[in-house]
Amino acid sequence: MRKPMMFFPNSAGAVLMFAAHLALVGCAVDATGGAKPPASRSAGWSREGDAFKAGGGAGVQRGAYHGWTDAVCVNNGKVAAVVVPSVGRVMQFKFAGEDTGPFWENAALAGMHGDARGREWQNIGGDKSWPAPEGEWPRVAGRKWHPPVAFDSLPCSVCIDGKVVMLVSPVDRDYGIRVRRRIELAANQPVMRITTTYEKISGPRRRVGIWVISQFKDPVAVFVPVPADSPFSSGQRGRERSIGYEIRGGEEPPSLAHRDGLISLTRDPKKSHKIGNDADRLVWIGKSWAAKVESARVHGVEYPDHGRSAEVYTNPNPLEYVELELLGPLRTLKPGGKISRTVTYTLAHRTKSDPAAEARRILAN
Repeated sequence: MRKPMMFFPNSAGAVLMFAAHLALVGCAVDATGGAKPPASRSAGWSREGDAFKAGGGAGVQRGAYHGWTDAVCVNNGKVAAVVVPSVGRVMQFKFAGEDTGPFWENAALAGMHGDARGREWQNIGGDKSWPAPEGEWPRVAGRKWHPPVAFDSLPCSVCIDGKVVMLVSPVDRDYGIRVRRRIELAANQPVMRITTTYEKISGPRRRVGIWVISQFKDPVAVFVPVPADSPFSSGQRGRERSIGYEIRGGEEPPSLAHRDGLISLTRDPKKSHKIGNDADRLVWIGKSWAAKVESARVHGVEYPDHGRSAEVYTNPNPLEYVELELLGPLRTLKPGGKISRTVTYTLAHRTKSDPAAEARRILAN
């Protein structure tokens, strides 16, 4: 069995050992145990120098990706995931042999990095995790927006163990939490699994849940199933309309429809919108691809945002994307404690012309 490279983030001597391990695979670290970002290239897509060509074979490969020089691509022959440690994200999930996939990537920020001082949010795209509920950010981090720094803006260390890629963040200065994300592909299936773990390292107790945000390209439609016993189907919840879903602020999306236990919506080019409910799956339908994200809901526990475990956000022009978001239960963490949540991503080529029929087909599998 191949021995994984180990992390030693808590002392100066251990960091040197860690650096020596990662030097074997071309990754430097700083004193926080995070990967140093490579020199930024000019923004905008450039296929030149990208290591992950469409015809790349199965296995794990290191190289450049859209201006980031530290990317890792894991490929099982069916699908491939592109991980960029310097921005702490899975930037793309695509079919093997294809140039791109359904995840939205901000071309204007290609090769760029987050603001380590937390002054400006860089909307890079891809898949990431933030602490829920968002409503606690002002109390914990001292501001309503943007996300806590180590969850979004700092580079991560990377460990490759066979066909598994692990991202490890620095400890967030406000939450005292370190994030580990284990990325792996199912054998011979178009499936990726990401297990996100929050480890409480320091500071006061925090009540927190794991929130996974996947940014997708402008869809034909997004679909949200309504569980048969959903409390969101009971009429009114507070001041917000609720028929299988709840609107989070603002107005109801103009495209929103609910038919036979399935909610659908499209992106509004003029305004942002967000809805949520207690589903455990969400489906994105594009012109050629379809994708499902899912994570089992735990019964009898408290969820953030009035009990939501699934949310959809749609962004207005000029950035044409939507977010499929899954939230985990709330737990109170003290130093030494941790919580984990696994999200499964399934990719498919479309086989039906009707997007609702396509969504029902994917949800049935």
